[in-house]
Amino acid sequence: MTLPRRTFFKFAAGLAAAASLPEGARADTYPTRPVQIVVDLPAGLAPDVAARLIAPPLAERLGQSVVVENKPGAGGNIGAEYVVRAAPDGYTLLLVISGNAVNATLYPKLTFDFLHDIAPVAFIGVTPFVLAVHPSFPAKTIPEFIAYAKANPGKINVATAGAGTAPHLAGELFKMLAGVNLVQISYRTNYFADVLSGQVPVSFVAVAPGIPFLRAGKLRGLGVTSAARMSILPDIPAIAEFVPGYEGSGWLGVGAPKNTPAAVIDRLNKEVNAIVVDPKMKPRLITLGIEADPMTPAQFGTLCADATAKWAKVIKFSGIKLE
Repeated sequence: MTLPRRTFFKFAAGLAAAASLPEGARADTYPTRPVQIVVDLPAGLAPDVAARLIAPPLAERLGQSVVVENKPGAGGNIGAEYVVRAAPDGYTLLLVISGNAVNATLYPKLTFDFLHDIAPVAFIGVTPFVLAVHPSFPAKTIPEFIAYAKANPGKINVATAGAGTAPHLAGELFKMLAGVNLVQISYRTNYFADVLSGQVPVSFVAVAPGIPFLRAGKLRGLGVTSAARMSILPDIPAIAEFVPGYEGSGWLGVGAPKNTPAAVIDRLNKEVNAIVVDPKMKPRLITLGIEADPMTPAQFGTLCADATAKWAKVIKFSGIKLE
């Protein structure tokens, strides 16, 4: 059979386009070798543990090994840049965290653009914090805390894990929206001892390490930073119930280098979404303080863009500057 000249060239062009795709990048063949998830934080932190929880079922669903590799440093920028520079073939993924959106403004000299260079793949969930105080602290509710802070401007110290970290920014957002003057005290090491002793009476603590102290009465939880109450802490209200528009949680998901084929992104999105809502996985994520919330790639992309814009305003408000 002889093809018409125009049809022949269309057919040949289609074959050439298909051949130009990285090996295994088409939905019907991907993946053909192990997949790597890069975590830009040290091992043992909640996002790293989450990645290691998700990796085995993802490997089972993909039919290939899924390896988690930690590449911490420079506030998470080393791991992120490693993925940005990787081949866009679906074999090198990034565990995207809210810090990546923060860093877009926090570090003015980055050699990559988070929103432009990382393609959103799948959202895993939110990682809220708890505005917690020492039991001796006078305020027992968010309204009482705000009233006390306004009556004592610049006299309330808040422990944080360092400038620009998610708990620090959750506190800065609270200051901005509630109109209070709190003093952030940055620690290079664990600050729990000082908070538990009452030396620094306030902190925005991560849910997982904070729960034992909250349940034992060693800390009093005034509000969670998520938009709504958490299922694991139903008796602690959301700060947003008293401070309209407040949402200061961290979050995590999966990203890939830009130009990763849409078919590969869609496949990964489908598999990750199925994993995070699995009845066996959800409670394991909740124990890490992660509330699952699957999204489409487009929805996750919107969240990244909105978060980048929001935290840029908070960083400008607080005057944080890092190089």
